[in-house]
Amino acid sequence: METASFMGFIRTLFYILAFYYVFKFLVKLFLPLVLKKVVEKAGANFDQQQQRTQDTSWNKTQSSNDIYYQPTNSKNPKETKKVGDYVDYEEID
Repeated sequence: METASFMGFIRTLFYILAFYYVFKFLVKLFLPLVLKKVVEKAGANFDQQQQRTQDTSWNKTQSSNDIYYQPTNSKNPKETKKVGDYVDYEEID
């Protein structure tokens, strides 16, 4: 069984610090590139979705030039939520 030594502690501390600074350097180097790719891909997906939406709406307006109007049924107005009964309180002296 080995006992812990001061040199082993210093060596471990050195490895931890070296790993930290190498990792920090690599993040500064590669993170902007990775983020640029992610933003470009998100923009491309957004453009594709917009193009698909425009294509489907264009096909609908081209295939039928008729406009249909369906008025809302005014005989049955939308009911409001009933929360509870109103209770009138009187103050007692």
